[in-house]
Parts: sequence; structure tokens; C-alpha cells
Amino acid sequence: MEEITGPILEAQGIRKSFDETEILKGISLAVENGDLVSIIGPSGCGKSTFLRCLNFLEIPDAGRISIAGISIDLGELDSPFPPDMKVKAHALRQQVGMVFQGFNLFPHKTILENVMLAPMVVVGSSKDEARSFALSTLEKVGLSALKERYPATLSGGQQQRAAIARALAIKPKVMLYDEPTSALDPELVDEVLKVMRDLDAEGMTQIVVTHEIRFARDASDYIVFMEGGNIIEISDEDEIFENPKDERTKRFLRRFL
Repeated sequence: MEEITGPILEAQGIRKSFDETEILKGISLAVENGDLVSIIGPSGCGKSTFLRCLNFLEIPDAGRISIAGISIDLGELDSPFPPDMKVKAHALRQQVGMVFQGFNLFPHKTILENVMLAPMVVVGSSKDEARSFALSTLEKVGLSALKERYPATLSGGQQQRAAIARALAIKPKVMLYDEPTSALDPELVDEVLKVMRDLDAEGMTQIVVTHEIRFARDASDYIVFMEGGNIIEISDEDEIFENPKDERTKRFLRRFL
């Protein structure tokens, strides 16, 4: 992986409201290059909204986001997203791979075609370049033998690994995952988590919104606990389970311990 000094991702004062409801209340987070960070918390606390704000799938109402040297300072955004910010947001998205809880694969395209499409559309790769890298990426996630299959013929775990390959195909600096295993049967979860562990061993920066508390504890460099649109506590994976500082964190974790 290319060496990067300082945090590869910084979010400062991120706010987001829908109608009159404030979902994110000015939260900040810095992530170092190569870290695997898990974001946990009760449903509806803003975890997924925060993740979507990081790559501007949702436009924050206020704050600053910097990823891999590309910074967007929204200040207090009280007008439609300005054109110059749209250009920056597109450049920022090219540094970020996104994996959703739904696989979002094109059903009429093979797995290989699905993975090839991302670099051709997002970064303008030629068909030959996209095919070559797609093949190596499918090998990385253990799907080379299934490259000509269609999504409907694969298990949920295989489809999610294909979705991870598609996200990796743009050669991102940061991978974001929004509940990547929540749509899977329990016996298929581990095959997806293994891919994420392998990427961590390679030095890929990963931020994972998850309810897989065992994975968060075993694989994370540190864990972020959110509640009510705020980051309540940030700690390493052992400390937050063995000695949580905040009563809200203790209350949430009791159901898993």
C-alpha cells in the first residue's frame, strides 16, 4: 500500500438532518492509514448516515471531510450543493470503495462484468485494464472459478464477496461497509468477514458499520460507539468491552456479554 502520513480520513463537526430531525449532531472522527475501525451502536443512532456522509452519498449539512488528501469544507451549507463541491465530491468518491448490506449487483451481468464496470465508469479504465484487474480482484476474494456466473446463481456470501471485489476494483484508499453481513444467513457470515480480515492484513483502511460484535472485538484496531447521533466513546477493542467509560456504552454492550 502507498505510504500515507497522518490520518487518511478525517471528519470534523458532521451534521445531518432529515426534515426536522437531526440525525448527526456534529460528530468528528480521525482514522489512520491501515486501521480497521468498527462503528457499533443501537439501530437508528446515525451509524449508516455517517458512513454515507463520508463519501457524499448523503450531503452533510455542515462539517468538513478529508479522505486521502481531498478535503471538502461545507461550513454551514444553507444552499444547494455548489458545482465546485460536486467536482471535489466525485474526486473523493474515487478514493473510497463502498459495500452495502444489499449486494446491489446488476442481475443481467456476470460477476466479472459487474466488477469490470466500476473502474470503467468511475475512473475511466479501458476494457482490457478493467478485465485484468477484475480477474485479480476476484481471485483475491476467492471467486475466480465463478467469474462467468450471474448473481442469482450465487449464495449471499458469494454475492457479497463479489460486491467487495467490485468496490476494490477502483483501487480505493479506504473501504466503507454498511452492515455487510446483515442480509446473510449465519453460516455465510464468516466467509465475508475473512475477506475483510485479509484486506486488513494487506493494510487496507476499512470502516465497518456492524452488528457483528464478535468480529468488531476480534478484528478492529478500535471501536466507535454511537448513540443518538453522537460518538459516545472511542476505544481499542479490548478496553471498550472490558472497561467501557460511559454508562450508555455499558448498557448497549450488556446484551452481548
